[in-house]
Amino acid sequence: MTIDELSDFGMVAMGDDEIRDFLNSEGMGILGLPADDAPYLVPMSYGYDGDTNLYFTYLLGKDSQKRALTEKTTTAKFLVYQTNSPFNWESVQLTGTLSQVPESEWRALGDVMKSAWRPEMFQRAITSGDLGIDIYQFEVTDWSGLRHTGLPPEFER
Repeated sequence: MTIDELSDFGMVAMGDDEIRDFLNSEGMGILGLPADDAPYLVPMSYGYDGDTNLYFTYLLGKDSQKRALTEKTTTAKFLVYQTNSPFNWESVQLTGTLSQVPESEWRALGDVMKSAWRPEMFQRAITSGDLGIDIYQFEVTDWSGLRHTGLPPEFER
């Protein structure tokens, strides 16, 4: 089905400003990286610069599959969504490229990264010294968003 066909049921495409606002209001999504047998999916918190870049903090062990797949990929997907009810949800799908941010540039990302939600275990893992961190930039090359914010027209009075 197309978005036009689904508009009769209350779904609408989001415009660029709506997508930016949505990305600013959220902080978690699902990163999809290409892998041999099936896509590698991992929940990720992000910082957003308000334009075309998201930033991810990778918590890394010695044999990080996430890092290995990130370094091999040329294109990744990222999905951010929010569901409040069956009749009220939003979803934004991003396509883009990933590149490691040099540690010398991390300080400049301070305000952007403050908005990123992080599990408490990140801080404990970082201070333990057993795991490392890297920051990756996800540069958006394409995006689309869908929203359903109400009952289908035939249910409204």
